[in-house]
Amino acid sequence: MTFKVFIDGRHGTTGLKIDERLSIRPEIEILAIPEAQRKEPAVKAEFINAADAVFLCLPDAASRESVALLRPDNTRTRFLDASTAHRTHPDWVYGLPELNGGQRERVRRAQKVAVPGCHASGFIMLLAPLVAGGIVPKDYPVSTYSITGYSGGGKEMIASYEEPESLPEAMKSPRFYALGLTHKHLPEMQAQTGLAHAPLFTPIVGNFAQGMVVAVPLLPRLLPKKVTPADVQAYFAEYYAGEVFVKVMPLDAAPLLDNGFLPATACNDTNRAEIFVFGHGEQILLAARFDNLGKGASGAAIQCMNIMLGVDEATGLAV
Repeated sequence: MTFKVFIDGRHGTTGLKIDERLSIRPEIEILAIPEAQRKEPAVKAEFINAADAVFLCLPDAASRESVALLRPDNTRTRFLDASTAHRTHPDWVYGLPELNGGQRERVRRAQKVAVPGCHASGFIMLLAPLVAGGIVPKDYPVSTYSITGYSGGGKEMIASYEEPESLPEAMKSPRFYALGLTHKHLPEMQAQTGLAHAPLFTPIVGNFAQGMVVAVPLLPRLLPKKVTPADVQAYFAEYYAGEVFVKVMPLDAAPLLDNGFLPATACNDTNRAEIFVFGHGEQILLAARFDNLGKGASGAAIQCMNIMLGVDEATGLAV
């Protein structure tokens, strides 16, 4: 069976990756809108309504405009929005199939799926299970930090790192950003974990193209029931048992580290997310490592598309 796919915003960072991954799949026919007509609403409407699946790789406002082009009687075309426009919208399903017991089926039945943000993906994979299980209370004062490769900033940031003949000294080191503490991923991070308050989130961009680690520190003394790193690792292992793309790493992760370091790039070019638990009786550190362009963007989008179209979830995706 052949599926017709339209990538709206095909030339952006996420759109290019989706196009690259789908172009080698024989059962996928990519509908390519002529460059000169890609901003004409009537032409775009034709492509959207002719597709089985539409990826929206656009700014928020443009994503909303494209969704409005769906004919009222069209219940066949499925949307996957990679923008932030619909991630907390009640009519859209959040595209993290591994989230709780019923999310995969909700994705399967949905006509509209919001693809998670990259930072949010790691944070939610770490916190949502613990909040749902009562290990972390909803009013816990959560903080999180995340380091990402510069590809997460899109074409403009990629150019700022890759085009200069000599990179400015300030850009050679990791750089904190979104210091107003109002990052665009915060609403979905709070909504999908069930936290009573948004976490204090500090993202960091590094001088490397892709890869990501999201970290969440926990203090057992502030939890309703004291838990150890072993307890948390075992809980994650049970929660994610059987998942293809989420791998809970052994508690003794020393053999998996690079001389004691946790590089952000080990999952690059895959759709795999690795969950680590570090610490001791007084302090616990959770970490999720994945490719910000894979499980954090295009890979997650294609995983959801596979589920929605009824094909094997892992088709076209490296583990």
